[in-house]
Amino acid sequence: MTNHDLQSTLDFAISMAREAGNLTLEYFRRGRGSLVVKRKSDDSFVTNADREAEAFMRCEIERRFPDDAILGEEAGESDGTSGRRWILDPIDGTYSFVHGVPLYGVLVGLEIEGEPALGVVNLPATDEVVYARRGGGCFWNNEKVTVSNTPHLKDALILSTDFGTCAQYGFGEACDELARTAKTRRTWGDAYGHILVATGRADVMFDPVMNVWDCAALLPIIKEAGGTFTDWAGKTTIYGGNAIATNGALFDEVMHVVSKCAAK
Repeated sequence: MTNHDLQSTLDFAISMAREAGNLTLEYFRRGRGSLVVKRKSDDSFVTNADREAEAFMRCEIERRFPDDAILGEEAGESDGTSGRRWILDPIDGTYSFVHGVPLYGVLVGLEIEGEPALGVVNLPATDEVVYARRGGGCFWNNEKVTVSNTPHLKDALILSTDFGTCAQYGFGEACDELARTAKTRRTWGDAYGHILVATGRADVMFDPVMNVWDCAALLPIIKEAGGTFTDWAGKTTIYGGNAIATNGALFDEVMHVVSKCAAK
């Protein structure tokens, strides 16, 4: 796929994510009368807004790219023949969404031959869209952005969706040391936290458990912004089951802490 074709596909993905985000806003903070909330098997929330947003995006992709595969959090996977796979999270941060907190996002990623090629994160309630394609840089509401240049953890703002859950997945000691070493820590979580790293407003974001649809849009965005997006072993992947985003300058220091704690 040429850069021109990839840019055209990115433009489609941005438009689709915006429209899906507008659909979610029809339910967000509307007295909850039309919002149907259920619990999934993992005890996380799912709503009719999730399902409708994903159904809309699937229809758009099937209309424009009928040979592409699609993987969505809510409706599973449909096969394709093109070597391209769309990976969708219609509402990342459903807990925030259900509770009227604006830090939720619509996530759209695209793999080409198994490699992440573009990502879009629409934060509808804060009117922010962050997006990137391979080799094209990262953009935040149409302005090119990069990660921060913070050089040391002692000066850094680090984030996690929930610092307390790290211990449940074997990362408690590393999490505690990172939090002690950093200048400031906050829990601006889910995709929003990773987007803060991509746009230079935070320095490190880590999650002890992530699904592929949580990661697919984020890796190209953070990479094109000049940062790193890896699993806790330091591998650049969307399939690690967990994730750490950094501004790049802090990657070695963060991974030193993680590996030192893992070795104990």
